[in-house]
Amino acid sequence: MFTGIVTEVGSIVDVSPTDGGLRFDIKAPDTARDATIGDSIAVNGVCLTATALTGSGFVCEAIPETVERTALRDLAAGSFVNLERPLAAAGRFDGHIVQGHVDGVGTVANVVPEGASHRIRIDIPSDLARYTVEKGSVAIDGTSLTLTAVSPPLADATWIEVALIPHTLDNTVLGSRTVGDRVNIEVDILAKYAERMTEMKR
Repeated sequence: MFTGIVTEVGSIVDVSPTDGGLRFDIKAPDTARDATIGDSIAVNGVCLTATALTGSGFVCEAIPETVERTALRDLAAGSFVNLERPLAAAGRFDGHIVQGHVDGVGTVANVVPEGASHRIRIDIPSDLARYTVEKGSVAIDGTSLTLTAVSPPLADATWIEVALIPHTLDNTVLGSRTVGDRVNIEVDILAKYAERMTEMKR
């Protein structure tokens, strides 16, 4: 389990195809310092397994299912990625419950500077809109954020908005996102559980 608190921004050294998937060589000295082969690491919000260590980073692979359902296919050598190690049992819980299981891919629709911060609107798949609520939680590229606005119920176009403080802009990949960029979206798992339990009681 993760919390959506990015601990390092890594850089993609190489992307190579596998049998329908992709292999990523990622430079991330802080993340790799105490990592072991088999560890889970969230890469732009996608829970992947470290299959090799390179001294200055690690290697991980995304299977076809993961490539199809996330924005990882957009990565290339030189791309930057948000990284997070799993929450330690005795660790501080700072963000919200993040599984590293991406629910869909959104597209940046608008970026508006507001002083030192940015307000970003992201178009999201219509089937995810019901899990979003103003002041609720969402993970965007693995970053735990608070929703400042959401599209109205039954709207034809579904979107979310978040406000990014200077620290987030400087310490995650979200600071470089521009209109048209695709981002990984993980909605609040508690909303999905609540929906499922309600359905089972009908």
